[in-house]
Amino acid sequence: MAVLLDHIIIPARDKKSSAEFLARMLGVEAGAQTGPFVPVTTGNGVTLDYMDSQDFRWHHCAFLVSEEEFDAIFARIRQEAVAYHANPDGSGAGEINRRDGGRGLYFNDPNGHSMEILTVPYGGWR
Repeated sequence: MAVLLDHIIIPARDKKSSAEFLARMLGVEAGAQTGPFVPVTTGNGVTLDYMDSQDFRWHHCAFLVSEEEFDAIFARIRQEAVAYHANPDGSGAGEINRRDGGRGLYFNDPNGHSMEILTVPYGGWR
């Protein structure tokens, strides 16, 4: 069996609102709470399990999306006036990047986690 990422735990001050924010931006649904977690499941089955915590450092999560999904997510980001930027260091405020012939951007969730959407993986399609 190949090694596959199954889930990652994302600490949050309010797991429900944080999971709902990310799900809303990505155009997916936050799942029902399971134990201490509120899950957001991606199209490849990886789950981001939000868990309440007051003590954490920020995480970075990148989501590979189609051109159409990028447009829809970008529209929701703009509709909700979520700040976004082109580069991982926070530069390029209000801009997108065009690395590897695709489009990408970064935005923070309500807990300061850095979320990224991109249409082409780093290094391009191989």
